[in-house]
Amino acid sequence: MYRTGLHGLIHPTAVIDPGAELDADVEVGPFAVIGSRVQIGARTRIGPHAVLRGPMRIGCDNRIFQFASVGEDPQDKKYAGELTSLEMGDRNQIREFATLHRGTIQDQGVTRIGNDNLFMAYTHVAHDCRIGDQVIMANAASLGGHVEIQDWAILGGFTIVHQFCRIGTHSFCAMGSVLNKNVPPYVMVDGHPAEPRGINFEGLHRRGFSADSIQAIKRAYRTLYMANLKRDDALARIREMAEVTPILAVFADFIADTNRSLVR
Repeated sequence: MYRTGLHGLIHPTAVIDPGAELDADVEVGPFAVIGSRVQIGARTRIGPHAVLRGPMRIGCDNRIFQFASVGEDPQDKKYAGELTSLEMGDRNQIREFATLHRGTIQDQGVTRIGNDNLFMAYTHVAHDCRIGDQVIMANAASLGGHVEIQDWAILGGFTIVHQFCRIGTHSFCAMGSVLNKNVPPYVMVDGHPAEPRGINFEGLHRRGFSADSIQAIKRAYRTLYMANLKRDDALARIREMAEVTPILAVFADFIADTNRSLVR
């Protein structure tokens, strides 16, 4: 429901387009700008000087900090003002000076953000990206267009991801990594260009993976990266392992997707 200051939650200096739709307890700080066709769910807080442009739908309990820019036009020379969007779930944190852009008609026309993600200061999510749940992008990490980041992945500060790359679930990209290839689930990478450095042992341990599961993931990693096998041969072996340890099916399915080569 569009509001103009009920309970004092919308600062009088905020600029809100009549075509925006805000839930009754959305908080909007001083000098924030919210454009037309922006929908904001319950208990979301918009900080001072933040700028939100639609079409865009934001869920509940998000926090967008001061000077963030969410839903702006994509940085794509092919973009010609088409009606595209950004969709965000619940409980995300968008920190200072972060930039999240809408999609393009050359893809599905939408940038998708899941739930419980943290985008630290100066991070950038380009057009048509797909972000899962519980993702962390540390300061100044940046995504090119059409990038997919799966659940629980962590991108260290100043990580750069080339367009169309995929970052697998529970993976870890160390500070300053430069990625132009896909990162499989559970894998830790580092470098310019990024190279595999092992599995994300600490992250898996913190998230409750059993010792047996972690050992199985380690064996699958060694099969892919240390057994001197061609990718198809390594994939066949990992498929066999997944019959005993089902969590390896995610690893195998990711490897089987040949839209882009893997970090090696």
